[in-house]
Amino acid sequence: MKLGFLVNPIAGMGGKVGLKGTDNVAEDAMKMGAKPVAPVRAKEFLNKLKTLEFREKLKIITCPHPMGEKEVKTASFSAEILPMTLEMETNAEDTKNAVRLMAKRRVNLIVFVGGDGTARDILDALRNAQVNVPILGVPSGVKMYSGIFAVNPSDAAIIVEAFAGNQAELTEFEIMDAEETAIRDDRFNVRLYGLLNGPFLPARIQGSKQVSPETLNEHENQLAIARFIVENMNANDTYILGPGTTVKCVADLLSVEKTLLGVDLYCKGRLVKDANEAKLISEIKDWQHTWIILSPIGRQGILLGRGNQQISPQIIKQIGKERIIVGATRSKLQGIDGGVLRVDTGDTEVDKMLQGYIRVVTDYKEWRLVQIL
Repeated sequence: MKLGFLVNPIAGMGGKVGLKGTDNVAEDAMKMGAKPVAPVRAKEFLNKLKTLEFREKLKIITCPHPMGEKEVKTASFSAEILPMTLEMETNAEDTKNAVRLMAKRRVNLIVFVGGDGTARDILDALRNAQVNVPILGVPSGVKMYSGIFAVNPSDAAIIVEAFAGNQAELTEFEIMDAEETAIRDDRFNVRLYGLLNGPFLPARIQGSKQVSPETLNEHENQLAIARFIVENMNANDTYILGPGTTVKCVADLLSVEKTLLGVDLYCKGRLVKDANEAKLISEIKDWQHTWIILSPIGRQGILLGRGNQQISPQIIKQIGKERIIVGATRSKLQGIDGGVLRVDTGDTEVDKMLQGYIRVVTDYKEWRLVQIL
């Protein structure tokens, strides 16, 4: 099996620093102290791939450093390196060129490490080349609303194994186009960009984000959830408010103006708006009396690791699972694939700590136990 493998080295760098993406702001992210995310995620995928039995039958075709070669060699895989000339600062054209070269080499599957922007670039390249190669994403972006991604890097390796053994069916996945400039202005502007073929394995693929319906019943359900959460808040405690309309209802009842698509910090009537990881850590003085309020992403069911990377593994460790408050309307819970929640924080230890069951507030004085995988 010929596996095309490429890494977008800047993907995900805008997450912890609160830039809500990395398109056109990679330099700003680095100035704010952002660290590369994609190489780490690539190594996690390759290290899992290395443990699987079919690895001996795998031929990897990858890009020169910094788009795959270093990670492949670090994982002790031999690989064919594509004849490309790359600068240290790569761009969308490099991704498109790599995909075209992989298509010419007749790879059976292309695995990319990146986010929605990388998926769009790959779709553009395949459209222009008029070829159809199955694609699989290893999640390394900030939001990842598209359905082409595995839940995490380890799941991606398992999907590749299943695909190689004809155990994963091919299906079309939605590639979403989220306008990052609008998101940074706190406006949700996302549209369907196109479709990509890829291998599907139940519970291993995240699926595309589903936008919450703007109906009166949905909003009333969100308000009921928010009232119950607010009534049980301690006036002296600190609360990290995750993104989304359900958590915004909590902020509305607290009479503060929340960042809809960002992470805010609330304590004693004061709101620190649009806080990144560093700001959260510097502002929180008493971790034992700090809580996180979240709502999962529609359909995907992902609670942490998509669009809220400001709430980093370091912060989650300090607060603990027992002080995470989750709210989700009945219709959102019903629409989540598999009926389970998922986490992908980038830290395996933290992901394991969060697994198990968690209470999810679904209405006023109503909650359900939902499993986190």
